[in-house]
Amino acid sequence: MALATVFRRNRGDRDAGDLSLRWSGSLSLTTRILALNIFALALLAGGFFYLDSYRSRILDSRSAQASREARLIAAAMTASSPDHRAALALQLARDTGARVRWFKPDGTLAGDTRAMGLRNVQLIDPTTQDWGQQAGRFLDAVIDTVVNSPRAPLYRERQAGTEWPDVRTARTTQTASATVWRAPDRTPVITAAAALGDSEVVMTTVNARDITQTVRSERLRLSIVLAIVTLLSIFLSLFLARTIVRPLRRLARAAVRVRLGRAREVVVPRLPSRRDEIGSLARALSDMSQALRARIDATEAFAADVAHEMKNPLASMRSALEGLGSVKDPELRERLLAILRDDVQRLDRLITDIAEASRLDAQLSRAKFDAVDVPAMIAGLIAQRSDRGIERGVQLRFDDRTSGGGTVMGEGARLERVVENLFENGISFSPDNGLIIVSATIEQRELVVRVEDEGPGVPAEARESIFQRFQSIRPENEEFGKHSGLGLAIARTIVEGHQGTIVVESREDRLSGARFVVRLPLSPSR
Repeated sequence: MALATVFRRNRGDRDAGDLSLRWSGSLSLTTRILALNIFALALLAGGFFYLDSYRSRILDSRSAQASREARLIAAAMTASSPDHRAALALQLARDTGARVRWFKPDGTLAGDTRAMGLRNVQLIDPTTQDWGQQAGRFLDAVIDTVVNSPRAPLYRERQAGTEWPDVRTARTTQTASATVWRAPDRTPVITAAAALGDSEVVMTTVNARDITQTVRSERLRLSIVLAIVTLLSIFLSLFLARTIVRPLRRLARAAVRVRLGRAREVVVPRLPSRRDEIGSLARALSDMSQALRARIDATEAFAADVAHEMKNPLASMRSALEGLGSVKDPELRERLLAILRDDVQRLDRLITDIAEASRLDAQLSRAKFDAVDVPAMIAGLIAQRSDRGIERGVQLRFDDRTSGGGTVMGEGARLERVVENLFENGISFSPDNGLIIVSATIEQRELVVRVEDEGPGVPAEARESIFQRFQSIRPENEEFGKHSGLGLAIARTIVEGHQGTIVVESREDRLSGARFVVRLPLSPSR
């Protein structure tokens, strides 16, 4: 508690909104980790789209090459005599690896290198291939469907030249053109045609199986890489989820047990071997559960102490009331009434102190601290107390050594309560005509307030217990019940709520008496 503990509700709501998950909040952490890594793998799988684009560029290049070859073959055949065309076409077919056909002006076949015995272009019947090729065709079909690749028309033989679109285009436009077809085994077939002259047309046919083999080979490599990366990613995702989710589940189960309160001591795993955020969270939750248990124990002890402290005046009041009913002597009745008045005052004082002590922590956590000039506050309290008169001739003296620099951040009314409680304690233990010396100094960025009395002092074994609730050492001549035993406990709670400390020790001058020392951090503006 101090400036760091003064939170604003709207800030907490804003932080909660920043940490909220819109659509993934219902998914487990393991699922989210897997989904994130699989999404990254999906980006890698995009290489299949690149391969389809790569295949399209190769086909475009090969189509342009086929058009150029058709023009060159047409030019060579035009330049040769009709008697040598067949031999020239056969030689060019061997050199280019293409099937060469040429058509008459009416579209009938004039010559074919296949009929001449050169069977360099043969389509494969897919039913005669092994299972590996069939699996490759199936994978091609699946990937083409996924990437939405355009499907080439099925290649089939045609008798007349006018049935070939390339031949019709070359005849009408006198320019070379090419078309990509799809063989039964899903390999590309490229046809190209060019005009020979006199409305004759030459056409080449190539079965570009190498393109399919190249693409399949690259797809196989990519698939192997993708499969290995996928398995490795899933393994690492599960490992990461295991190292994160399992400890979080353990912490969640421990937190549920703490909430249910079925066990007196719930051990929250601290995970000392982990130095990451999970380990920090585990240790924070463990410390929080221990602090919560300590607070519950303190509350239970406080409730028991309250019940015990209130029984004494109630028992006295019960006895006095029972005596009033049977006592006739006026003097004795007056004495019983005085006892009742004292007990009522004692109960009132006790209830007031208990109420303040019980809600002090909550009030300090919500308090807004301001700059408080503590030396000036002490001087004013001493002046007020002296004006009212101090019993038994006790005197208060203030020694201010702060030179006007004793400003702290805090709540003035609470700090006044600390000083007043120390005054009351000192006056109670001081002898007649005793002197209480109050001093204020600055030491190492702290304001140090000392209150020294001339009483009997506090035994060393009791210097910590006197700050506990309902624990006090009272003077022998003090009336019973005049103090609730909460003054020093309230003072310590207020001081610690201001990030300070309060202790009791012997006087340095070795005279009898006690010295209470309060240390408070100076205002940051200093």
